[in-house]
Amino acid sequence: MATEAMRVSGLTVSLGGRPVLDRVDLAVAPGETVGLIGPNGAGKTTLLRAVLGLLKPESGTVRTGAGRPGYVPQKHEFTWDFPITVQGAVLNARARWLRGPNRDDRAAAAEALDRVGLADLAKRPVGELSGGQRQRVLVARALARRPSLLLLDEPFTGVDVPTQELLTDLLARLAGEGAAILMTTHDLAQARATCTRLCLLNRTVVADGPPAELTDPGLWLRAFGVAASGELKALLTGTERPQ
Repeated sequence: MATEAMRVSGLTVSLGGRPVLDRVDLAVAPGETVGLIGPNGAGKTTLLRAVLGLLKPESGTVRTGAGRPGYVPQKHEFTWDFPITVQGAVLNARARWLRGPNRDDRAAAAEALDRVGLADLAKRPVGELSGGQRQRVLVARALARRPSLLLLDEPFTGVDVPTQELLTDLLARLAGEGAAILMTTHDLAQARATCTRLCLLNRTVVADGPPAELTDPGLWLRAFGVAASGELKALLTGTERPQ
């Protein structure tokens, strides 16, 4: 088994002549869940897109394991008023030119829908779904590809508590099965509950390690422009502040 499912080395990316990522180094191993943390404009989504091969770097390399990574975009990137069912949306993630879905495609889609708790809504139009259900569809689309590397862009934003709990449990099970997971998130409490490592990013990697080790105020000042408060330190270390 490969020791790394993804490695980014010296990655530099500019968009519209503006530098967005500067010499980023990051690796994710099978079984790891890495949370990508940083302020708006830090380059988190750009990093995911570079790993997917959707952006050409100015310099540096991106290496991933066999097969295309699974990708869960933010909900607004999907056309929810398109006339398609939940099952059809998931099957489309495995679509190939000039042929319809085969038995393996249908089996993978059914398995993915079952894992996200949407098997009973397979025939429902995607436009009729709630926000949490829509997020589950996007996760199912990624899982239908049976990826060894899963990339998620703000998967917990704007979803209900049951979906948060389902996704937290699902990501833990996927990691336990050997998947490598890299996700962006603004939810530090959820990141600590879900991730084995946090990577603080602001154009470059500011810090990378287990949540309990990232309590140095200087790291948060460099990443966000503000120091870690007592409440934030308590959150990251999993301790409660004294009364």
